[in-house]
Amino acid sequence: MIVDTHVHVWEIDPPRYPIGPTAPNWKGLPDEPGTADELLAEMDDCGVDWTVLVQTSWSTWDNGYIADSVARFPNRFIGHGLIDPQDPANADQVSYWMRERGLVGFRFHPMYYPEEKILTSEQNRPMWDELAARDAVVQFHMRADCADQVAAIAQRHGSMKLIVDHMGYPVPAEGSAPFQPVLDLAQQSNVFLKLSAVAGRSQQPFPHEDVHPSMRTLVDAFGAERMVWGTGYPGHHRQKNNWPTLVDELRLIREGLPFLNGTQRERILGGTAEEIWNLRGDNIS
Repeated sequence: MIVDTHVHVWEIDPPRYPIGPTAPNWKGLPDEPGTADELLAEMDDCGVDWTVLVQTSWSTWDNGYIADSVARFPNRFIGHGLIDPQDPANADQVSYWMRERGLVGFRFHPMYYPEEKILTSEQNRPMWDELAARDAVVQFHMRADCADQVAAIAQRHGSMKLIVDHMGYPVPAEGSAPFQPVLDLAQQSNVFLKLSAVAGRSQQPFPHEDVHPSMRTLVDAFGAERMVWGTGYPGHHRQKNNWPTLVDELRLIREGLPFLNGTQRERILGGTAEEIWNLRGDNIS
């Protein structure tokens, strides 16, 4: 099984799917759609079985397009939305998007709130309790200085599956010391690591050997049984955003990382994700 755990899709249709910022100071907006249909065609071409659709930062807090895409293709897509961590009623939003609209998880961006520990604010306790009660899968767009917030959530809600996006943004030139808080998250058994955005961390062409030491350190810390694989954009938007093609993203895991064995590659490409989202069980139909 091949599971891409991170692709952004969006539509430009303001009456149904509004476009606008979510993160503070966000200014970037798309000039064309990046649709679920384009992604599905690419998945079929490359043999990807499932994809986790992740709400973009330019699609507002309305996760409608993600939810509608999952409803259209329930055997191919898993929906992760955004929830406003500054909304006093965000526990109700969690309930709505999961109970009424079929989402199974959410993504948070603590790195966009450098002046406060947004995830662990007292206001958000009801939100985390609701997420835990509904067995949500939660992913974090974060750097090492946010790891303490994730650790606190992992300790309080030990049965909830939490995922660090984009490897936690290691900086190979800095070595492992500044990155240690992310590595320490491996001590929490419910924290997983997403192997993604490798090209964005690298100053070298494929297979991005300057990032390999950081990646190997992460594999040693988390183990492949707690690592998943993700990419970024659908179809031609990969090249438009200077992202590797889906073919090259797959080739990196299959051929470009000599420190992985066959079993580890299978876990990262799909085996771990299959367990996280229960893809062979009754939760996804």
